[in-house]
Amino acid sequence: MVKSVILIRRDNIGDLVCTTPVIRALKAKYPEIKIGLLVNSYNAEAVRNNPDVDEVFVWEKEKHSSDKGVLRVALGNLNLIRRVRARKFEAAVGCSYSYSKRLERYTFLTGSGIRIGHVPGGRAASKLFYNRPVVEPDSPIHEVEAMMRLVEPLGVAGPPPPMFVRPSEDEIKKALLYLKRVGLKENEGLVAMQISSRKPQNRWPRERFKELGDMIQGKSGLRVILLWAPGTGANALHPGDDEKADWLISSMEKRPLVYRTETLSELIAAMSLSGAVVTCDGGAMHIAAALGKPVLTIWGSTDRKRWAPWGVPHIILQKETKFAEAVSSREAFAAFTDLYSKASGPGTHGQGR
Repeated sequence: MVKSVILIRRDNIGDLVCTTPVIRALKAKYPEIKIGLLVNSYNAEAVRNNPDVDEVFVWEKEKHSSDKGVLRVALGNLNLIRRVRARKFEAAVGCSYSYSKRLERYTFLTGSGIRIGHVPGGRAASKLFYNRPVVEPDSPIHEVEAMMRLVEPLGVAGPPPPMFVRPSEDEIKKALLYLKRVGLKENEGLVAMQISSRKPQNRWPRERFKELGDMIQGKSGLRVILLWAPGTGANALHPGDDEKADWLISSMEKRPLVYRTETLSELIAAMSLSGAVVTCDGGAMHIAAALGKPVLTIWGSTDRKRWAPWGVPHIILQKETKFAEAVSSREAFAAFTDLYSKASGPGTHGQGR
């Protein structure tokens, strides 16, 4: 039995959330195992409240910490590696769907005796880096399933558990107080409408969101809570949707409830209060699924075999053009109505997970 393991997942929010079933599976197999995570400052809040994680190590990417300077970021990351090595994790798992030379080296730097990661088929594994290599998938499988393959060398197998994200109780209280102050009534059904997506082809036009929001609030008797990535669209490094949100707030027939989420923890808490989530493809979609919410998602070019919402009722609207804008608001409302009516016991605003 391995007594300690560190999982390395330094990429996007959705990727990290899709790794949470591995954490659950490891803890179920080995209840006494110590689990560490090496993540980045952008996605770390997705696992802060995970009860199966013993320690989170946060790597800073220069693009996420431009105010600190290159040298200061580099020195901070060097100190982080020293802290990781001091914990003497028996095993390290480089969590990525396909082979990554950089990830291979980070896994080696942990100092762990067992080092696991994906390698291309037919590649001679270097024992200096991954000494328990796993051949990367040769045909498309879900990201969750690909991550589960990586812990098979540790004796962990079987169907993946659900994804898991736990909101902060303090953030839930803060969000509830604010929403009640701006008009949320007791026992009023709440639908989160998250309008942002990183990839241009996955972005749904603001006019469609307006029409869908009007139909949900006008025909379903539910309230829409509007969520988005904060910031201006002119920010080349971290473009936000403040302008799109402002337009929707002023244009919808009935003003939506508005909750500006400056942090990932705030987004998680706000989504946890909803009975269902409408979103484009992206990290927010996976957070919704990890919170156990029914998800209507509008897609562009994303591969559904790999990235569909895992383990929850969901509907994906995707056209052959591979552009989200090809989906009409009427199609989206019909799909939402079907999803919401069929989802067993959809939660209300008071049922955060």
